[in-house]
Amino acid sequence: MPALITWWTLDVRALHREAHDDTVAAVGAGLLRRWSESHRHYHTTTHLVEMFWALDELLEAGELTEREGAVARVAAWFHDARYEPRARSGSNEAESADLAVRGLTSLGVPAEVRDDVERLVRLTDGHDRPSDDGLAACFHDADLWILSAPSDRFDRYCEQVRQEYDFVDDTAYAKGRSEVLLPFERRDRLYRTAHARQQWEDAARLNLGRELTRLRGDGNHTGG
Repeated sequence: MPALITWWTLDVRALHREAHDDTVAAVGAGLLRRWSESHRHYHTTTHLVEMFWALDELLEAGELTEREGAVARVAAWFHDARYEPRARSGSNEAESADLAVRGLTSLGVPAEVRDDVERLVRLTDGHDRPSDDGLAACFHDADLWILSAPSDRFDRYCEQVRQEYDFVDDTAYAKGRSEVLLPFERRDRLYRTAHARQQWEDAARLNLGRELTRLRGDGNHTGG
């Protein structure tokens, strides 16, 4: 996917012009291989690109600066770099953050950029930690944009997550997935930026309600 690697290269260059060409290419190729693993159905390059689109929308709305946008896009590359559905809670996020530190250190990016990326990746563990700055709030909202997607895309997302957990029976999946989604439905505000609350919140709540209703059904639900 040349376009994705081009975007990766441009963002790394925006943050550190002196990064070695071969290292930029090698780290980007390694990330792309991870995002293309066969056991992924939702956590694929489509999710990555949708995050980029969401971040661009937040940038156009004035929620991000150009430099923050580059940091957030690089963090998006790393945030699901390690994705294993059978892993214990929090380990995917922790290992992805460690990969970010190693990858960005090899690229020689400034320490403050590396630290920001690591912080953003770790914040995706549960999406329940306070976002005390605009960059973290935008990253949180972009990662959860899918909840507000048009209904056909949201339903496909549900099916894709179910595929990633095909080793779990329907009853156990419905219980576990409901436990993941209910805390989002119960929040006073699902999103943390003004733009996302205005533009995405209502659709996300409708989608969440539909999916939770399905999950409360007969246990034979195929979405997730």
